[in-house]
Amino acid sequence: MKYLIPVLLLIAAAANAQKITGKVLDTNSKPIAGASIIASGSGTTTKEDGSFAITLTSKDKHFTVSTVGYDTYTQVLTAESNYTIVLQSSLHNLNEVVLVGTRSSGRTRLNTVAPVDVFNISKLQAQSPQNDLNQLLQYVSPSFNSNRQSSSDGSEHIDPASIRGLGPDQLLVLINGKRRHTTSLVNNQGTVGNGSVGTDLNAIPVSAIERIEVLRDGASAQYGSDAIAGVVNIVLKQNTHQLFASATGGVTSRGDGGLGQLNLNYGTGLGKNGGFINLTAEGSYRDKTTRAQNNNLIIFDQSSLNNYFAYDFTDDPAASRKYDDDMLKSKGLKRDDFNFQIGDAKIKNGGAFFNLSLPFGKSEIYAFGGYNYRRGQGFGFRRLPSDPTVNVYSIYPDGFQPATDSKIQDRAVTVGIRHQLGNWHADLSNTKGDNRFDYEVDHTVNASLQNASPTSFKAGGHEFLQSTTNFDISRRFRNLNLAFGAEFRIDDYRIRAGEEASWKNYALVTNPDGTVSNPSGLAGGSQSFPGFSPDNAIHKSRNNTGVYADAEYDVTSRWLLSGAARLEHYSDFGTAFSGKLATRYKLSSVFNVRGAFSNGFRAPSLHQQYFSYISTDILPDNTLGQSGFFRNESPVAKALGIPALKQETSLNYSLGFTAQPVSNFNVSVDGYLTDIKNRIVLTGSFGFDPNGDAVESIQNIINPLGASSARFFSNGVDTRTMGIDVVADYTLKAFTASLGLNINKNKITGTHVPASLKGQEQIFFSPNDSTLITEGTPRVKANLSLTYTFKKFSVLLRNVYFGEVARNSFPYGEVQVHKGKVVTDLSLSYNVKPFTFTIGANNLLDVFPDKQVYGNSYFGVFKYASVQMGTLGSFYFARVTMNLPTM
Repeated sequence: MKYLIPVLLLIAAAANAQKITGKVLDTNSKPIAGASIIASGSGTTTKEDGSFAITLTSKDKHFTVSTVGYDTYTQVLTAESNYTIVLQSSLHNLNEVVLVGTRSSGRTRLNTVAPVDVFNISKLQAQSPQNDLNQLLQYVSPSFNSNRQSSSDGSEHIDPASIRGLGPDQLLVLINGKRRHTTSLVNNQGTVGNGSVGTDLNAIPVSAIERIEVLRDGASAQYGSDAIAGVVNIVLKQNTHQLFASATGGVTSRGDGGLGQLNLNYGTGLGKNGGFINLTAEGSYRDKTTRAQNNNLIIFDQSSLNNYFAYDFTDDPAASRKYDDDMLKSKGLKRDDFNFQIGDAKIKNGGAFFNLSLPFGKSEIYAFGGYNYRRGQGFGFRRLPSDPTVNVYSIYPDGFQPATDSKIQDRAVTVGIRHQLGNWHADLSNTKGDNRFDYEVDHTVNASLQNASPTSFKAGGHEFLQSTTNFDISRRFRNLNLAFGAEFRIDDYRIRAGEEASWKNYALVTNPDGTVSNPSGLAGGSQSFPGFSPDNAIHKSRNNTGVYADAEYDVTSRWLLSGAARLEHYSDFGTAFSGKLATRYKLSSVFNVRGAFSNGFRAPSLHQQYFSYISTDILPDNTLGQSGFFRNESPVAKALGIPALKQETSLNYSLGFTAQPVSNFNVSVDGYLTDIKNRIVLTGSFGFDPNGDAVESIQNIINPLGASSARFFSNGVDTRTMGIDVVADYTLKAFTASLGLNINKNKITGTHVPASLKGQEQIFFSPNDSTLITEGTPRVKANLSLTYTFKKFSVLLRNVYFGEVARNSFPYGEVQVHKGKVVTDLSLSYNVKPFTFTIGANNLLDVFPDKQVYGNSYFGVFKYASVQMGTLGSFYFARVTMNLPTM
């Protein structure tokens, strides 16, 4: 009997026990191994696939799930016997969980091994005065720089962008973690990023984006070539049953630069397994601006009656204008004959994007991509009526200012499948992207055709296509995340010739001795932007194969160790290896230290290998003339001893800390150093000596090719970039403050002048290009954003400090330091669901860069350089947005 009672009690307990099973996942639906499952009388941990089983008693009403790096979750028992538990990251909210820089799940920007900024684009788009992606990032990310350029051919239509003062082609862009193609444009008109090839961020509709992650660290070992400076990962929207619409209008304080923009986004569910499709359409119109210096100028006769130039004459505008007008009248001219159109280009932009997911069983088919079409109109240097070699008086008796028109098509699509292979996660995808850029030149002439010249020319263009196939496989063990993968990429680049009249000089004659001369001196090709000739036309491709391994190991609950290795083989540049080692250590629950070391590489782009062109530019002898870009394989390059291109290599170091002393305040501080060897740059203009005098021996080589100067790409310099980033956020109920600071210094540590060019160091790498690299972007950039919400109202006040920069805008100018400036943004919003009405201003106080010194202003015409905040001035806007839930 004494044994019967315990047995009966055990039977009764067993009868009232309940067995519970389930899975524990992160917010990306990946299993979490080693999570603790605790009830009042029992406990267990999850397996590698996130599954668990636990037996509960009748007294248990709930159980808890916990693990390092995630919020503890309490599950109340229901009639169900199988549960799916999704854990949220513990250090910050969901939209701060990052995908870039790690192949593990659940990392936040405060517990990654390398610095990552996370920007909620949906929130920024609602309140910010900026309307395109480049400008949005320019005003919220201290390490990011992008400026609109003026009178710079294609760079007026595609804004170059960079981080930490490095080149646009040293920044890799991803969409949903997949490589985005670059443009077909080579920046070659003396802008920031001169000689580089970047990615057109403005081809991606802002309304399609949920958030952007900016990895501020070298990542070649993780993502391959182009990631020397860092990575921008654009995460597309996945929301369903929501219609978003936004309409924005605006204008500058000077009444130009008018803007109209319409954004639409809609998502809906597909099937019963959580599938979705999210669709976006966006259209915008931005009018040109005029920022030429033409109010306090005098046009005068310099050296001969036929040469007229503009210059600063007096501080008395009325006296200048009267003298000017009287002088012009005596010559039979008028002031408008000399006005320049200088400022932002006119842009029409339209595009559509989609994001699709179709889960089934243990698999998921996904796809995303879109199409963007842009029409742009920029303006070249004005041709004065006094120069008969570039003008046709019967067509333009008062001279003319050419317009360069662009037609840009940008398209991309990614298709892939994810599949659960036991405990492994596999991902196979292909991404195809293409950028096509076509030029037209209007309001111009081919002077060599004289009266027979047309005034509009199709000048040809360029195109770049990239196809990338990826296979990635990963698995989470208890404390270890392993990932392996392979990538095969095809790059394809071509230049298309323009119509004959756009590039040919019909005044050239062949002499009896076989030499070519131009006895009339008439210029050929369409003025301002001569077309691409058949000699420029080319079609080249290459392939690249890469394999990588990536591991993240939680050595302890405090110590995280990360490593990556990558081997890549180029069909035209051989094999390169890169590696990365990084770590993060929790000194306490609120304070982390982290550091990383990596080496990287960047192969020359096909553009840099095969771009050639003859364009109109300001030559070292202070005149407008034809400047040629020649391939390194060309006879001209070989005659001058210009070597073939090779890859850039880099070493990256970073060290910093993150802290979250209280739940509503966090801060990160990261120092960095990046050494780049054999950096690819454009040479100076061969054909002239450092004093601007023509070198006859070189002129004899290049003049028959229609050029007066010759430039090439070269692995010309070594550089060192070092600095510090500070990011801090503070939230108190309805008030939020965000501070960002970047202090950055670029230095040239060495040059690589071929032995055959000794004595021509300043030509091989010019002082102008040196200044662009070392001081072309602000050494200090800081932003402080304050937002406050009261009932239905919210206000944004943002101040951005753009530190000093230096520019030498023209060959005959001087290095000018532009002082630091503060730009103030202000907006006020009122919400009446589902609508939000916003008014505000960018650059409320109408701040401009310093005026250019005379030597850098093209005889006083260019009042401001396109540096720091650009030349827009105050911009006022009004916006209405709608967020409407749908069934």
